[in-house]
Amino acid sequence: MRTLRLVVPALAVCVALSACGGQGVGDGTPTPTPTGAQPVTSQPTPDPTGLPETVTPTPPPGMKTPKPGGPSTPPGVGATTLSGTVQGGVEPGCVLLDGYLLLNGPRDVLTPGARVEVTGRVERGMMTTCQQGTPFVVESARRS
Repeated sequence: MRTLRLVVPALAVCVALSACGGQGVGDGTPTPTPTGAQPVTSQPTPDPTGLPETVTPTPPPGMKTPKPGGPSTPPGVGATTLSGTVQGGVEPGCVLLDGYLLLNGPRDVLTPGARVEVTGRVERGMMTTCQQGTPFVVESARRS
């Protein structure tokens, strides 16, 4: 009697698991969708030029368009603003401002000799390929 109480539930579990395993999982056949959704059989036709579509927003009438490279939002909590003349670093592509290595800023604004105002955060532990300056991650930059 005791054996029967153990065998019947074990047998029921085995039957349930074998029924789940027979639904095409892992054998390459698709599993039917319970919602009745139809599978996608065609893809949208791409632009013949191969270029993604670009949308240029236009500001409402009377609103000034922002200058390129200028801050679009006020600096966040903990942000620092630096201003001065950008200097070239000892490594190609490295630019510095007052001993800070400027990272991730707009390259058209952060050119050696340019007077700029940058906003961002000091990242003392960040690894860089430039051999000088304290890393400063630029959030916004503009010529001053």
